[in-house]
Amino acid sequence: MLAKSTGLGYGARLGSVLRCRYSSSTAAMAYKNLHRNKKRPQLPTFEQPTLSADSAVSSIIYETPIVSKSPKTQHVLNCLVQNEPGVLSLVSGTLAARGFNIDSLVVCNTEVKDLSRMTIVLGGQDAVIEQARKQIEDLVPVYAVLDYSHSEIIKRELLLARVSLLGPEYFQELVAHHNDSDASVSDRLRSETYHPKNLPPSQALRQKFEHLDAISKLTREFGGKIVDVSDRNCIVELSAKPSRISSFIALIQPFGILELARSGMMALPRTPIEGVEDGTDPTKDAADVVDVSQLPPG
Repeated sequence: MLAKSTGLGYGARLGSVLRCRYSSSTAAMAYKNLHRNKKRPQLPTFEQPTLSADSAVSSIIYETPIVSKSPKTQHVLNCLVQNEPGVLSLVSGTLAARGFNIDSLVVCNTEVKDLSRMTIVLGGQDAVIEQARKQIEDLVPVYAVLDYSHSEIIKRELLLARVSLLGPEYFQELVAHHNDSDASVSDRLRSETYHPKNLPPSQALRQKFEHLDAISKLTREFGGKIVDVSDRNCIVELSAKPSRISSFIALIQPFGILELARSGMMALPRTPIEGVEDGTDPTKDAADVVDVSQLPPG
């Protein structure tokens, strides 16, 4: 009788574990319970300032918080989350509650079913970011949160920009003409001369091809390409690291950017080559944050 009851209890527990594992709402929690991290990185501590007696009494009476002097740096958090509704609002709400402004956020599903990867870029102090990372990792639909801030990673960002082929002065004069309703007749006539339809066909054609050739050469130097050309503008596509994207925008600005769409940053860690040293200072590896053997498939 005892053996039967024990067998039933084991079967019930096994069934509950299987149901918990394959449930879309509790799969991440079941995974965390079955794969607890044995070694967790030590939580960074804030610098404790040395206070005099007067400053300590003033802080106690007026409850003025001591501002930490640790610098704010850019952090890249890579989150492996359950692919279900509401995960993005949970993660962004946790960061917003701590007062973080998200610089960029990219989320998309992976090759593994019901698993998504979320790349978050934000700025702050190391200790505060680490506390926020722990809170995000404790959420139910979150498997793990990796901090790639001090790791060797590959950064990529996508840019789509609509650039004018007639130069910025025609576009700016046209906007000023439509916005300035109180301008005199002479000012209006002078601004209308810059309208693209009033240019001679040969001059407009030369202007277009000269600007298109210059934009094409600059885009090729940055590893991009032109994906669309019309009679007055073209669309440029570029995929590069964020700093290179910003440099390209600054160089293409004089041609007249009519419209611009910039995606967030995506990141993956580099794979080190055994036996090869790069000669740089040792940095914090991603394996120091979360054990790779404890991550979900993929």
